[in-house]
Amino acid sequence: MPNRQATLRVITPIVVAMSLGLSACGGDEKPDSKPAASGKAQKSKPPEAPEHAGTDSTASEGGPRAAGQSAMGVVQEDEGKVTYNITARKVETGTEAEAQSLVQDKKAAKGMVRAVAHVEYTHKSGPALTDSSDVGDSTTVWADGKRGTVLLFAPEDEAGCEDPYKIDSWKQGESHTLCETFLVPANAKRLEVHWSEDDGEPYVWTFKRD
Repeated sequence: MPNRQATLRVITPIVVAMSLGLSACGGDEKPDSKPAASGKAQKSKPPEAPEHAGTDSTASEGGPRAAGQSAMGVVQEDEGKVTYNITARKVETGTEAEAQSLVQDKKAAKGMVRAVAHVEYTHKSGPALTDSSDVGDSTTVWADGKRGTVLLFAPEDEAGCEDPYKIDSWKQGESHTLCETFLVPANAKRLEVHWSEDDGEPYVWTFKRD
């Protein structure tokens, strides 16, 4: 990946704020909670799985997933259509100071922390891949009902994450953990990982912070 500071990209329905490079947040507004006091990286905890939830699902309509429950989705790769099992394992958050050090626009990142979604993908059916996959492209992180700000040029292969550009062979039955990094408000209490097929409803995994 390029050896330079990360930048922020903003996407809004009407205006693209090129000077700030921020991605607009979407979703329902909810009141802020008290700021997190810890200066160390935090790992969010998933809520307990409901009694009816299993560890696997073949549904394709989107919707909430319980802790450890997978979703099944189809991605159009260069080699053809591939079906994956997708499971969001955790979201790790950093500190405000860390977020400031990662971006060029310090004002844009004020009051924000880095949130890294760890998502496991298992190749279930379809052709073997001989190049990097697009399966992680639709993964987003939401905080208290709002979409986070994507952090471009963030490290792809930090602890527990694999660099997708180094996966040049992906066969049926093999699993890889890929990560996506967003900036979210430091005082957010509920983090969500969203993944969806093209034009499909998202699957949602919810993680509560301490």
